[in-house]
Amino acid sequence: MAAAKGPQGRGPRRRSAFTPPRNVKLRDGEGTKRPAPADRGGEGPDLHRAEGERLQKVLARAGFGSRRACETLISTGRVMVDGVAVRELGVRVDTATQVLHVDGRRLQLDDAKVTVVLNKPRHVVSAMSDPEGRRDLTEFAERYPHRLFHVGRLDYETEGLLLLTNDGDLAHRLTHPSFEVDKTYVCRFDAPGGPPRGLVKTLRDGVELDDGPARADSARVLAQNGREAVVEITLHEGRNRIVRRMFASQGFELTALVRTRIGPVVLGDLDEGETRELTGRELGTLMAEVGL
Repeated sequence: MAAAKGPQGRGPRRRSAFTPPRNVKLRDGEGTKRPAPADRGGEGPDLHRAEGERLQKVLARAGFGSRRACETLISTGRVMVDGVAVRELGVRVDTATQVLHVDGRRLQLDDAKVTVVLNKPRHVVSAMSDPEGRRDLTEFAERYPHRLFHVGRLDYETEGLLLLTNDGDLAHRLTHPSFEVDKTYVCRFDAPGGPPRGLVKTLRDGVELDDGPARADSARVLAQNGREAVVEITLHEGRNRIVRRMFASQGFELTALVRTRIGPVVLGDLDEGETRELTGRELGTLMAEVGL
């Protein structure tokens, strides 16, 4: 699906402060455990729905490649319908009432539920309205016929990946601390002579903030030129402005901050202000991340 672009007349589009990977992709799923196919016990349940859609067509629409590639998925037993492995290519399914899994990951095929990736520009409030009259998320959500709301927030100065959805259960799980969904940020700051040798280790070991300790799950230096440095940091906490405060605790004020990943979904090559819908395959992977 083509990315939705903003209204004309806003001037040329620009990328985020950092150039993300060219391809929007999911993390490598190698090592994902697949549930054992259910024993059909002879003929087993009748999964065929005569008025439904061919299974390989459903998979292709969900982003699993060509029809031929989807037929291979089916014939090799990697597709399950209502908990039963299906190998027959002629099966038709009802996506409104049946549950599909590929390699153990559930597919989200409900057309009434939409989740959108937005590359949020700087100086946009993460809200659907703003009492101060600042630019908000309404213009991006209105590109879709569904009533979307934002999943979490990015502060006014931060840009990058923000999810919009109408799936309340998914939004709750993505933002609830107990699910520990990790998020990756790219941070730029002034660092004459380069960042301190122990900065990355300090961020990983943890720093003390006014509302308690904070620790990065991972951190690494991406670039430095003697005047400024770029560091990538991943953490699963979502406290207010936590990344900025972690760097401030070490004496660094961020000059640019971009979120590039939430769980298995990455920002990719979306230009600033662009949006795109997640595919059924991406939604399935995201749902699996939070136990749906």
